Amino acid sequence: MGLTNQSTGAGVSTSELVIQRLSPDDKIIALAGNPNVGKSTVFNSLTGLNQHTGNWPGKTVTNAQGYCRHRDKGFVLVDIPGTYSLMASSVEEEVARDFICFGNPDTVVVVTDATCLERNLNLVLQTLEITNRVVVCVNLLDEARRKGISIDLDELSRLLGVPVAGTSARSGKGLEELMDKVSSLTDGKINPAPLVIGYQEDIEAALKILTPAIEVNGATPNRRWLALRLLEGDDTLLKTLKEKTELDPQENTALSTSLERAKSLLEQAGINREVFRDRIVSRLVSKAEAISSRVVSCQNKQYNLRDRKLDRILTSRRYGIPIMIALLGLIFWLTITGANYPSEALYNAFYWGEQRLAELFTLWNAPAWLYGLLVAGMYRTLAWVISVMLPPMAIFFPMFTLLEDLGYLPRIAFNLDNFFKKACAHGKQALTMCMGFGCNAAGVVGCRIIDSPRERLIAIITNNFVPCNGRFPMLIAIITMFFAGMAAGPIQSVLSALILTGVIVLGVIMTLLVSRVLSKTILKGMPSTFTLELPPYRKPQIGRIIIRSLLDRTLFVLGRAAAVAAPAGLLIWTMANVYVGELSLLSHCAAFLDPFARLFGWDGFILMAFILGFPANEIVVPIIIMSYTATGSLVALDNLNQLKDLLIANGWTWLTAVSVMLFSLMHWPCSTTCWTIKKETRSWNWTLTSILVPTLTGLIVCFILTQLSRLFGLV
Repeated sequence: MGLTNQSTGAGVSTSELVIQRLSPDDKIIALAGNPNVGKSTVFNSLTGLNQHTGNWPGKTVTNAQGYCRHRDKGFVLVDIPGTYSLMASSVEEEVARDFICFGNPDTVVVVTDATCLERNLNLVLQTLEITNRVVVCVNLLDEARRKGISIDLDELSRLLGVPVAGTSARSGKGLEELMDKVSSLTDGKINPAPLVIGYQEDIEAALKILTPAIEVNGATPNRRWLALRLLEGDDTLLKTLKEKTELDPQENTALSTSLERAKSLLEQAGINREVFRDRIVSRLVSKAEAISSRVVSCQNKQYNLRDRKLDRILTSRRYGIPIMIALLGLIFWLTITGANYPSEALYNAFYWGEQRLAELFTLWNAPAWLYGLLVAGMYRTLAWVISVMLPPMAIFFPMFTLLEDLGYLPRIAFNLDNFFKKACAHGKQALTMCMGFGCNAAGVVGCRIIDSPRERLIAIITNNFVPCNGRFPMLIAIITMFFAGMAAGPIQSVLSALILTGVIVLGVIMTLLVSRVLSKTILKGMPSTFTLELPPYRKPQIGRIIIRSLLDRTLFVLGRAAAVAAPAGLLIWTMANVYVGELSLLSHCAAFLDPFARLFGWDGFILMAFILGFPANEIVVPIIIMSYTATGSLVALDNLNQLKDLLIANGWTWLTAVSVMLFSLMHWPCSTTCWTIKKETRSWNWTLTSILVPTLTGLIVCFILTQLSRLFGLV
């Protein structure tokens, strides 16, 4: 199986998903499957780096496309959203159904989990009702063997009437055979005869009345399946049918008459819309059970015993939350401890580079203002951002990905589901909140997994209450200087991690409180229910974790931060070096803001630093240092003790430190996150709301803390 190094370059239009083939002979392969069956692993293993992502037209659901070559043939793989059903009760199900029905894929590969095949067969059977161009991929065979589960793939293929291939995608086993069967099916070398599911007599009678009346042109799904959906009254499908095929029961007299006759027959049999859907689902489930019982055999009926024992601890009411907090604290301790040395090494490297640039500018006789603008401004700001951000991210993201690979993140969502339900929010918000620890913009994009538009907005608006990687350095520095400084050695890093964990827990509490306030005011409504499948615990693949976390997350977030930090450095240097009278523009702005800032325990320079740090949270501390030292450029101090002395000399107290920490935790999102919110919500109003809600919350909390501290003489 050969992989090319070219991107497909496909884009998305407003009407349909545009797939650009590298060659007219390339085949389109849709990759479907339940969540947590390894579909993304199959996709990544087949396409390698040859992939890109975008949005489905009109939907906030991500699509991924990739390209691979197999035996000199090209295939464009489209990774459609993971779903349990194609009956379109969610955006993901609607998108998956529509692409299978109307996206004209040459083959649909349905990925299943060998350890729970019976549950996955429901989606396979629904897909077979739509199209006969199906290849079933039974993935995770290595996990199944480890648990003593064996599957007769040949018998499964015979019963389903379509090709079946067994794979262990994480190790690449079976993918060659999978693509062989996909290639044979697309070339017409295999003539599938998919299983036809028979329903009860009354439903079959209704289908016989309606099916002959369905006449559609072009690439359309199976007429029998269309008849089932018309009898069910699937409004989303009717709308799509009208757009794609011009099939409209209201305008087609013959079809409308047949539909009324068929529905009347069902009503006479006591089958209304709800009962009809229940009968269809029950038949699919019973058929999946029957097939599974014939092809699956278990040597050990208690193969899930270990997972259940772990879940009794990790998801219990008594231990679930404490273990979650302890793991969070451990990750922060490792991040704090491990990031110090590489941060220092990076800064030294950038300082060496700055000296070389200074020599170059001197050689060129460049004017001082040009050196200041490009080196003291832009280069030094970039150096700060990279040296401060890269080491923590390089540690935090792999550990976060490790928990994801182990299967622990869904357990976090399970533990927090009840809290979010009480806040009238969605349980999946726990997962999007976790994504925000790395980058709030990524957390906002992750909110696409929430089906309810109301609950999705709540998750987007409150995502900023968990600190992103750009805010961690400020929090860690302040905690170490003002609260953990009395300790020494390893105890200091442990104490810092404990306090930082407490700050994070406060952020989670604020997320829940604000979510409840939003759900009772501007976003009223009841929380919706959802199915959360707890995947089996799996042995993580360390190599994949490192590559995925460093390439897909660390460098991506770092590049985005650097892109906004560079122009921010130019602006900051300009404001610090353009004077009006005896003061710089930066000092004038800080003096103007000072009376307002004092209400919240800060000074004007701190507030100005937060404002100028809008492009990237990482540059807030450097701006404060620059303002206090009045150097007109970003400077570095040798250690935190020097920084603490500088802050105290400029009026910092414990109250200032706490207020700055709280406002850093609860203030407006950075520019990248704001831009992402606008893109996701497609509304400036909701983007403005996402800025105002955390900012006003932070101002109120800091104001109350400051005024109470002064009232009781604590400062």
